[in-house]
Amino acid sequence: MNMHTKIAAEKWVKIGTMDDIPRQGSRCISLGEKTVAVFRTVDDQVFALEDKCPHKNGPLSQGIVHDGCVTCPLHNWVISLATGEAQGADKGATAAYGIRIENDAVFLDIGTLV
Repeated sequence: MNMHTKIAAEKWVKIGTMDDIPRQGSRCISLGEKTVAVFRTVDDQVFALEDKCPHKNGPLSQGIVHDGCVTCPLHNWVISLATGEAQGADKGATAAYGIRIENDAVFLDIGTLV
């Protein structure tokens, strides 16, 4: 049996500190042609998604952060911060990226950005 597995190399880049990301809000990072929204929940969990709703490419960074999700400001799609997957009856996903916190510094895994 011949199985092909794509393994992306991790490449961690410091993007700021926890204080740079508002609670229940986000901040955007421009990486070439992509924009990544970095979200912080009320309990200080940090997640990163491409700043593009899978429905109509709405800016997720301008959505409401709640219950481990963000609600797109255009058509109210609810997207999981952990996976980028649309919730409920909606189908689709946006790219999710690794985040690492060391002390107060926030690092983004850009190894999978294409």
